[in-house]
Amino acid sequence: MKKILMGVATASLLFACKTQNVTQPQPEQPIVASINLVDVENDKVWVTVDPDKFTVETTTFNIPRTVPGTYSEDNYGKFAEDFKAIDYKGNEIPVTKVDDNSYTIANAKDLDKVMYLVNDSFDWENEGGVYSMAGTNILKDENFLLNLHGFVGYFDQMKEKNFRLEILRPSDLIAGTSLTIDKTIAGKDANSKTDIYNLDRYFEVIDNPIMYSAPDTTSFMVQDMQVLVSVYSPNKKHTAQSLKPEMEKMIRGQKKFLGDINSTDKYAILVYLSDSPGEGNAGNFGALEHHTSTVVVMPESMEAEALDKSMTDIVSHEFFHIITPLGIHSNEVHYFDYNDPKMSQHLWMYEGVTEYFANLFQVNQGLINNQEFYNRMVEKINTSKRFDDTVPFTVMSKNILNDEYKDSYYNVYLKGALIGMALDIRLRELSGGKMGILNLMKKLNSKYGKDKPFEDDNLIPVIVELTYPEIQEFFDTYVSGSTPIPYDEFFDKVGLKEDEIMNEVGFFIKGQTPYITGNQQTMEIVFRDNIELNTFLKELGIKGGDTIKSINGTEYNIQNVYDLIMASQSWSEGDDIAMTITRDGEEMKLEGKITTPMDSQKTYVEIQNADGDQIELRNAWLKG
Repeated sequence: MKKILMGVATASLLFACKTQNVTQPQPEQPIVASINLVDVENDKVWVTVDPDKFTVETTTFNIPRTVPGTYSEDNYGKFAEDFKAIDYKGNEIPVTKVDDNSYTIANAKDLDKVMYLVNDSFDWENEGGVYSMAGTNILKDENFLLNLHGFVGYFDQMKEKNFRLEILRPSDLIAGTSLTIDKTIAGKDANSKTDIYNLDRYFEVIDNPIMYSAPDTTSFMVQDMQVLVSVYSPNKKHTAQSLKPEMEKMIRGQKKFLGDINSTDKYAILVYLSDSPGEGNAGNFGALEHHTSTVVVMPESMEAEALDKSMTDIVSHEFFHIITPLGIHSNEVHYFDYNDPKMSQHLWMYEGVTEYFANLFQVNQGLINNQEFYNRMVEKINTSKRFDDTVPFTVMSKNILNDEYKDSYYNVYLKGALIGMALDIRLRELSGGKMGILNLMKKLNSKYGKDKPFEDDNLIPVIVELTYPEIQEFFDTYVSGSTPIPYDEFFDKVGLKEDEIMNEVGFFIKGQTPYITGNQQTMEIVFRDNIELNTFLKELGIKGGDTIKSINGTEYNIQNVYDLIMASQSWSEGDDIAMTITRDGEEMKLEGKITTPMDSQKTYVEIQNADGDQIELRNAWLKG
């Protein structure tokens, strides 16, 4: 983007300096972080961070390199530009840029504040390598997605000081957040207002995303917790009210499943729906958890039923993070170093157990049946085998930011969840069905909790102390050790055996395995020839290696493949379909009827003549 020049009015506002009282000692002031969402210039906003007076000669200002929950180095400082340090007289003072994320400022005793412009990540090519749910959006007068780690930085040694967040915003936009607005004051004219939030430390700043947009919110009570749903749907295809029924059903089930675990009285679900994925807009989808909220990014084109299903799976995972790491976590998480992070050994718990709960609660509360739950676990087993199954999970976790292990991060949602499942079954076995992994997490929550982190090396010994001596062997073998989990043995304990069944799948995707791939040179969509196709594709006459040209008159390629997936979700049984393909250089038109796509799947099923102990343990596992 072009370098922009500040207007006279903006410059005078930003460079205004505070009066300095040199004769009377002043009480310690909070760090004031101000974000101007009104004077947007070329899709950039001004951020000012004003600390109390420094007593050191030199300081460093940092914008996070990484943040909790992402486990990747994203360098959010690269979205900032025109960084300035201002003294008490309104003059610029020298700044040395250390890297994308850090600026060293000499003469710190003279420093009044720093200020800089921030770009939003959605506008960058490939979003600057940042996942959309951790990204930022600046759309003047319409939408501001404030994942605040992308806007507000911190000074060295000042992360634990009080912060005051001041956001100047258009008066017709409202805040979607779990934060309480302490005060709203009139802006510089009738079209603007300033929201003020008082926070205890820097972590609370970045742990509380805010989405400003036109009002589209709803809320409901689940026991003594208020749940806010805030939605930005640019074409109004979906609303907070339309998402509410399934969200309420899901969270009621989660709260019932959790029982007496209660870490917040307010929870916010902020939903950003992208209407042009990858075209200067959010292009990857999912959610990022926080203590009392989650940011969800999904495509606006999804049909209501598909969006509800995806939201249930995604948001349930993020909500369960209130247990861990938001509730139970190590020093590495509690005192997170945003620019030189030290990672914990226990991603198996933070992400793995959380993902396991997101599936277990659904069968526990009757949202899915037993077989669907087994199928989900089998899919995780099959996909996890693409990774090295002998790498100790604690080693991978501790070193997840290193090149050797960073590509294994996705496995925390696969084998991490399977570790949780196997541990759950083993605990149920040792306790005669009375204790499972949820009981263990409740014990850990009572011992630690969100304000009392544990020593990383002490967690497994504490778990053994809270459960059974045999659990030490489980961890030594399957978590800290290099032995793959013998899934057959664990499933046999609960009366399951491997079998092959026909299962409904997607038209172009089987679980997490696509039937199609992309030719990066020609940009064409090609049916894979190393996979068994589903019944619909076979009946239509598709063969591995065929290239899609068009379907029902619409041309498709890699650039709009997601449109194809979305369109297929609204196809109806019995409707006509015409697919133009090329095969061996020859163009062909295949015509037929839409049928439900089915595929054979090796999975685990319940043994019909399972003994009483197996059935009892299974019931305790799934329904206990």
